[in-house]
Amino acid sequence: MNWKFWRKKQEHAKKKSATREWTEAIIFAVVAATLIRTLFIEAYTIPTPSMERSLLVGDFLFVSKVNYGARTPMTPIAFPFAHHTMPIIGTKAYWDGVKLPYYRLPGLGEVKKGDVVVFNYPMEADSPYFRPVDKRENYIKRCQGAPGDTLRLINAQVYVNGKAAPNPPGEQTDYTIKTTGMEINPDVLADLGVSNYEGAPPTMTKATAEEVKRINNVQAVTPNVKQPGIADPFNPVFPAAYPKYKLNPKNKGYDWNVDNYGPIIIPKKGWTVKLDSLTLPLYGRAIEVYEGNKLKIENGKIFINDKETTAYTFKMNYYWMMGDNRHDSLDSRYWGFVPEDHIVGKALFVWMSWDDNASFFHKIRWSRLFMGIH
Repeated sequence: MNWKFWRKKQEHAKKKSATREWTEAIIFAVVAATLIRTLFIEAYTIPTPSMERSLLVGDFLFVSKVNYGARTPMTPIAFPFAHHTMPIIGTKAYWDGVKLPYYRLPGLGEVKKGDVVVFNYPMEADSPYFRPVDKRENYIKRCQGAPGDTLRLINAQVYVNGKAAPNPPGEQTDYTIKTTGMEINPDVLADLGVSNYEGAPPTMTKATAEEVKRINNVQAVTPNVKQPGIADPFNPVFPAAYPKYKLNPKNKGYDWNVDNYGPIIIPKKGWTVKLDSLTLPLYGRAIEVYEGNKLKIENGKIFINDKETTAYTFKMNYYWMMGDNRHDSLDSRYWGFVPEDHIVGKALFVWMSWDDNASFFHKIRWSRLFMGIH
C-alpha cells in the first residue's frame, strides 16, 4: 500500500475550501449574535421625543435582557437581526406558523418604579395591524406603577399609593410664555433647552422654565395643566377610549385627562377584582385581550368564557408606563396597563447620540456618550 499517497489524500480531504470556511464563520457569528441579543443585551435607538429630555431623539442605547430575565422567543422562526419587517423589501421578517408560550428566564430582579423600560407596544394586541407579542413595535417609557400599586395623577404630579412619586430630572411639559410683546430670540430658547414641536406650545423642564423667567421681556411662564374632572373628547384617555367594556352604554364614564387621572389599581398576578360597572371598563381589555379570555356583556351581565361571573383573578403582573415628556407621549394614560409578557428589558446607558438637526461638526452629542440612564 502506498502510505505516502494515502496520507496526501487524507490531508486533502481535511482541507476546507475558502467558501466553506467563510460560510461556517458567518453561521457561527449569526448564531452567537442572536443568542447575545436574545439573552443578554441588545441595541436600540430613540425615534420619538416621548422621553425628552431624559432621552433624546437620536440616542443609541443598550438594553439589558438580564435585569428582568430574558424572555424566550414566542415566534421562534424569524430572519436574524430583523424585528418584524424585512429591510428594503418590507415583507414580514417572521413566520407565525409556530408559536411558543410566554416564558421568562430568571433575572437579577423585577421591574421597579422609576426604571426606564423597553416593551412591546400593547395597542397592537387588538388592532387591525396585528403582530405576535414579541414582534410588536418596541416602545420605551418609564415605569410609574408596579403590580398592586394604586396610581393617580393630580395636576400632572404622579402619586403612587398616596405618595408623590419622584419626578425624573429630564421630565418636561408644555408651558405658556407671556412676554411684554417683544418676541424672544429662538436661539436663546434653544440654548436653554426649550423644545419646539410643530403645532405645540414651548416644552421644557421645570429648571428650564425658571431660566426662561429670567429673560428680560418675559412676564410669566405657566405650565399648561388640564383641569380635573374635564375629559378631552378629542384626545380620550383610558378607559374612555374603550367604550366596549361599559356595562351600561349610557353611563357617562370616567372624566379623566392626561394631567388629572385615576385613582386606578394596577393588576397583580393572583389579584381577584370584583367586576361591575365601575371596574369592568378598567380591566375588561386586560381580561379579554392580554389574558386571552372570551368576554361579553348581555343584559347587563358579564360572561367570561361563556360563564356568568362577577369577579376575575389575574394570571399576569401588569405595569404602568409613562413618558417623561408628559404632553407628547403615547403611554399608559391612553391604553392602560402593560402586561409582563410585553416587557423586553431595562435601558442601561447611551453609547452614541446623534443630532440630525445640528451642523456637521456638532452632530455627535459628545456629552451624552456612555451616559447612564436614570
